[in-house]
Amino acid sequence: MKSVSQDQSFTDSELDRSYDPLTGHLPSRPNKKTLKQRFLRLLPCYPSASSSSTNQNSEVGDGGLSTVYCRPEGLDKLAQRTKFNRRELQILYREFKNECPGGTVDEEGFKAIYSRFFPQGDSSMYAHFLFRAFDTQRDGAVSFQDFVTGLSSILRGSVTERLGWAFCLYDLNHDGCISREEMTDIMHSIYNLMGKNTSPGMKASAPDEHVDLFFRKMDRNRDGVVTMEEFMETCRKDENIMQSMHMLDHVI
Repeated sequence: MKSVSQDQSFTDSELDRSYDPLTGHLPSRPNKKTLKQRFLRLLPCYPSASSSSTNQNSEVGDGGLSTVYCRPEGLDKLAQRTKFNRRELQILYREFKNECPGGTVDEEGFKAIYSRFFPQGDSSMYAHFLFRAFDTQRDGAVSFQDFVTGLSSILRGSVTERLGWAFCLYDLNHDGCISREEMTDIMHSIYNLMGKNTSPGMKASAPDEHVDLFFRKMDRNRDGVVTMEEFMETCRKDENIMQSMHMLDHVI
């Protein structure tokens, strides 16, 4: 696992209604509170019940957090780089440090954290894909800076930024297009994560059926792959997908 470098922002010393391209879930029009809880469970800093009040006394007044959590100058820099304000970054960092006290999380640690929120399913494959999406440096670890930069794009970015992040999540080999094999892997990982615990339960054929639906809607020229352009164009024209993205506007 990499260590937090001195120049990082925070250090220890301081397709239709049945499919959501951002979360990968098969939603049933949840309210905002439910959506927030569900979405944040995709992320490594989602607080457990036992840690939700941890380190509360480390927070100081309007000046920000104590140096246990961050350096003020780093906080200002990251606030400029992302679409989060100082207060939001403080909250996110406190929870990230609760789960990742070393300042970064490797893939195995990420999977362990993630699995606690889906104890009835197998979250390891989906967590693997999600980890790769946050690990933009491709160095095998996700720092708070990596995490909050991605989260800023998902929650506060433009439509183009949000859809671009989702596309990169599905483009597993980073070749600029989504193949049927890649989407099949993604959908099976979602089924393993939650499919067997939905009510009513999903059929065993459901992942492959959703892949077929995805390609019928997205693969405009029928060449067997979905490009970024096709993905963007289809999502922008889908009212339900656009509504699901806007429901993420105020989850933090």
